[in-house]
Amino acid sequence: MLRSVFPRAHQKYFSLPLLGPIADGFDDWLAASGFTLGSRTLAIHLLPIADKQLRRRGVDEVAKLNHAVLDDCCKALKKRYPCRAGTIHTLERYLVANGLIMDGRQSAATQPSSLSGDYAGHLREVRGFATSTVSSHRRTAQCFLQHLATAGTALRRIRPCHVESYVAQAGKRLSRASLQHDIAALRGFLRFLATDGRAPTGLDRQIDTPRLYRLERLPRALPWETVRTLLQSVDKASPMGLRDYAMFLLIATYGLRASEVVAITLDDIHWRQGILRIHQRKTSSPLELPLTNEVLSALVKHLKRTPPPAPYRRVFLRMRAPMGVLKPTAVTEAFQALVRKSGLSISYQGPHCMRHAYALRLLKNGTPLKTIGDILGHRTAEATCMYLRLATGDLREVALAVPGVRTGKEGR
Repeated sequence: MLRSVFPRAHQKYFSLPLLGPIADGFDDWLAASGFTLGSRTLAIHLLPIADKQLRRRGVDEVAKLNHAVLDDCCKALKKRYPCRAGTIHTLERYLVANGLIMDGRQSAATQPSSLSGDYAGHLREVRGFATSTVSSHRRTAQCFLQHLATAGTALRRIRPCHVESYVAQAGKRLSRASLQHDIAALRGFLRFLATDGRAPTGLDRQIDTPRLYRLERLPRALPWETVRTLLQSVDKASPMGLRDYAMFLLIATYGLRASEVVAITLDDIHWRQGILRIHQRKTSSPLELPLTNEVLSALVKHLKRTPPPAPYRRVFLRMRAPMGVLKPTAVTEAFQALVRKSGLSISYQGPHCMRHAYALRLLKNGTPLKTIGDILGHRTAEATCMYLRLATGDLREVALAVPGVRTGKEGR
């Protein structure tokens, strides 16, 4: 309640011509989203200034607000209040969450009549792609359409030179492997456009890709002792440290992906049976794993310290306001921050190296490849065989002797 923050001056905010009717609800939303009392106070303090700026732009009721007006207001306030202007975007999230305005940031991206929206529907319904794959291919389609719009080229007039210029531009910001994926998505989009004559046929067959050789690079695996040292360096005295320790322990113990860790809910943990259920993102198949005592203890400590508030059921949530679902990229950022604090010499930029370290550890302990593949969620044995290249000690035992060089005297 706004009266609890400003017991004497609350009427000042209630009487604002534009934002007064929503001031109390905005403060309640801030509190429910995990904002501290100090952050709530600063946000409410900015409402009179924001109210004045918005009314100068001809907005006389909340329903007329949109992303463009709010963004323009935020840019204007940054000149005078650089550290507090972000409150405008926080206000926008509140208005969208409560259905008071349309989400201007997502409405353009989700238009069913847009070309990229049609392509996304085709990928989901016809080709059966996973949500993450659809998002990646759609992003490539949007970048390509933006490239054509910048060049002033219509779809029906696309030529190989236009595709080549896009690939050259994408190659400046992508690695060889990423560029190969981007070109594969572009080929699919060009085939989709050619099915009903919106683009010339055969363009997809005229795109060359970077040469990548099978198994040209070793899997990125940390030594197991480094993994243990890294886990021990986590500060478990803070709520965020307990959360990060539980997340990284799950990756190191079961070889989970970051997307699988953040998707774990309270319903996936069967405490009495000692079972953890994982929804594998790539294979879309469930996996049941036994809860070890160490993992169980880490989860209990984390949930006791920061239990997820209603209506959330996810085990791992954002620790900074606004409260919400944790994204896989946040796990990567937490891993990078942990590496910096630990002082360890780790060149890898993401927690996936701990998944590879877990697979290598299983291999060295004599675990069958089929079992390793089932735990890691591999569809084929070929995907698991890549870890055989890391078992260099075992490979030395089966290596053949290097034959001697014939000098031509042996036959005499």
